[in-house]
Amino acid sequence: MSILYQQSAVIVRPAEVEDDYHNITFDYGPAATRIPVSGVNVQPSGGSAEDTDGRQVTVTGWRLYTPRGRDLDLRETDRIEFDGMTLQVAGKVARWPAPGGGVHHIEADLREVA
Repeated sequence: MSILYQQSAVIVRPAEVEDDYHNITFDYGPAATRIPVSGVNVQPSGGSAEDTDGRQVTVTGWRLYTPRGRDLDLRETDRIEFDGMTLQVAGKVARWPAPGGGVHHIEADLREVA
């Protein structure tokens, strides 16, 4: 394994909860499932942007990679806990195909909203 893939994170899989109007919502609190993962690489990506309309908000981009041959059960509705931050999965998780079949590696865009 490369020296790049020695970080650990926790996938936070939300519980699906039905509200009073029978809509499914996601609960990231105590009902969520936490799945520890190791051997990943999380790096800053895309910089930061500030939105000062109404309130001060800073959005910072991150990207999660897995090493060659490693798939990860990561969904677009999940969150990632990493280095004291809670990051939202932004969009679809990219699963790069391997020659001959399977997954070569995955990449996921993450956003920290603070």
